[in-house]
Formats: sequence, C-alpha cells, structure tokens
Amino acid sequence: MAVLAESGSNPDVDLLYDINGLAKDAPHWFDRVMEFVGEYGLLLAMVLLVLWCWSTVRRRGGESAAPSVAALVWAPLAAGLAVLVNVPIRGFVERPRPFVDHRNLDVLVSGKTDYSFVSDHATITMALGVGLFVANRRFGIAGIGLALLEGFCRVYMGVHYPTDVIGGFALGTAVVLLLSPPATALLTPLMRAVERSARAGWIVRRRPAAGSSAVLPGARQPVESEERDLAA
Repeated sequence: MAVLAESGSNPDVDLLYDINGLAKDAPHWFDRVMEFVGEYGLLLAMVLLVLWCWSTVRRRGGESAAPSVAALVWAPLAAGLAVLVNVPIRGFVERPRPFVDHRNLDVLVSGKTDYSFVSDHATITMALGVGLFVANRRFGIAGIGLALLEGFCRVYMGVHYPTDVIGGFALGTAVVLLLSPPATALLTPLMRAVERSARAGWIVRRRPAAGSSAVLPGARQPVESEERDLAA
C-alpha cells in the first residue's frame, strides 16, 4: 500500500496528528491512564456492561427476557466473528501502523507489529455496543459511547489511523446487524428452552423467592392453583 503523505494532503493523516498531538501536550500520568484505558480498560468496561445488562434483563423477567438474553449472547459471538472476518481484510490491505510511515508521533504502546486496518479494538467494542443496543436501548447507547471513546483512544495512542477505527466501527456494526436475524432466530428458542429448565433457568430469569407462586412461561400452573381457579 502506498505510503501516505505526512501532512497537508491527506485528512486521515492530518487528523491522526491532531489527535495524537494531544498526547504530547498531556502530563505523563494522563498518557499512562489513556494507555491502559485504550488497551484494556474499555474492553473490560464493555464486558462489565454486558453483564450488567444481563443481570437487569433476568431480574425483570417477562416475555421479553428470552429474546433479550439471546441478543446478549449474540453480541460477544458477533464480536468474535467480526475479528475473524478482519483477519483476511488486514492481510489483503496490508496497511502498516501509523508510526511506521510517519515520524513525530507519540506512540504510547510499543510492540505493535501487525497491520493497522482495521482496528480490532474498534471492531470488538462497536460490535458489543450495537449488540447491546439490540438487546436494550439504554445499555446499548452507553456501549456505543464506550466504543466511540475506544476509537478515539486508539488514535490518541498513535497505533491507528482514524480510518482504521471507522473501518472497525463499520465492520463490527455490519456483522451484528446483518447476521442478527438468523442468529436471534436460532438463539431465542434456545433461550426459551433454557428458561424452562429447572437447573439452567436462572440464566434467563431470576428464580422466584421461596413460596412464590410465579410460573415460568410455558409451564403449567400447580394443581391447587387450577382447582382454585375452577372453583372461582
């Protein structure tokens, strides 16, 4: 791939220098924080957000619990699939990391020797964010916000071009949305079956408290309850 101009003729490179230039003016401790957040912290935050959403869905229960949990299961599966799709894309494009072709960048993470397009971090976080949005709008908006912050961090750290991040956002979103109909069609019946299971039902909805007369969807009412209903 042709080497990009260092400045002036390419908006992608200009924006790279503008965002990465913030790292040069920031205190050393702030750069270390951004390094951790961009490399590990936001990925961990996304996982915790998915778990929080799952806990909320199973606590509320209702008829929408199984489809929502199915969407939450699909989110990390889609993220993993998107990363696999990215493997041949990187090999085909063969775009070097920004610091290979451009000088005077403040690179916060060393040891990056693989290709740059597209960003795995941006792909994973956006896939999780969009997957969360399918399951729950409120959590999804928060997840997409974290994904956008991840993209900014990757450019700030000097390890990706802005277009690497945009490509990752597009790839993660496309995999989640394009494959969501067949994925949810397969996963939703599975989650409904899990919901009816005596042992694994807690995965989809919180177990009722002892003595509660709550009945799982598709399950028969207790005989005593049926007799009371008939008597009434």
